[in-house]
Amino acid sequence: MTRLANALLSLSLLASAAHAAAPQLKTQAPGYYRMMLGDVEVTALNDGNFMMPVAKVLTHIKPETLKSDLARNFLPPEIVPTSVNGFLVNTGAKLVLIDTGAGKLFGPTLGGLLASLKASGYTPEQVDEIYITHSHGDHIGGLSAEGKAVFPNAIVRMSKAEADFALKSESGQDMLAPYVAAGHFKPFEGDVELVPGVHAIDAHGHTPGHTNYVVQSQGQKLVLWGDTMHVAAAQFPDPTVTANFDSDSKAALPWREKLFKEVAAQGEWVAGAHLSFPGIGHLRAEGKGYVYVPINYLAKP
Repeated sequence: MTRLANALLSLSLLASAAHAAAPQLKTQAPGYYRMMLGDVEVTALNDGNFMMPVAKVLTHIKPETLKSDLARNFLPPEIVPTSVNGFLVNTGAKLVLIDTGAGKLFGPTLGGLLASLKASGYTPEQVDEIYITHSHGDHIGGLSAEGKAVFPNAIVRMSKAEADFALKSESGQDMLAPYVAAGHFKPFEGDVELVPGVHAIDAHGHTPGHTNYVVQSQGQKLVLWGDTMHVAAAQFPDPTVTANFDSDSKAALPWREKLFKEVAAQGEWVAGAHLSFPGIGHLRAEGKGYVYVPINYLAKP
């Protein structure tokens, strides 16, 4: 019995040693999260994250206030991790992608949206339409790769003002070129319904043609607000805090204040490109500002 016990102990120690020696993987799985909005399926897609130097980006906020806001949210004092999210809207008739992530434009911590889309059960060939909130690289960088359309069957749409702005930049031209050549680039003007249940709403300020997209079904409403805000820890408690990313902060500010007030009062869903993944939740008014309440995880949408 003693010999058997010693043998079992040796095997146990070997197993423990082998387990402890397993290498750390230090990677994340592709990220997606699915919810139902009435009859519409909405899938949040994680593109990754980047480190935002918020102390240099945010304006109209005192350094001590920013430091306090970040500390209250357990964030580092100057440079914070920032999510980049896209959203896939399946109306039952159309599969619509809102923004495409950064592709290869922003380095190795971004560019995961396509992998997330595939992990969620869809393929890029299935996407019917792509709606761009605005043409900054972390929103259009996933449109094309090596001169070819990543979403070969999709019609790309953005406001005409944003299209004019995008086509002035080299990156915008590169990303849009395959779709323009195929006749798959169709800008729109004004606040319009693009497919049944999905409206484009002018929200310029962050860029000349920055656009929000509103999805409605069975009395429920989701506002996909692009870059209406960038840093939740600072801009929810004080929506007057602006960002030097904005091409026109004076125009972006009143839209942010108006939108925050409306979605909080009406209990609407919001989805933000730079809210912590999955980037979907509600706003609750509190004092002079707001509190963001993220969506609860559900195993089944």
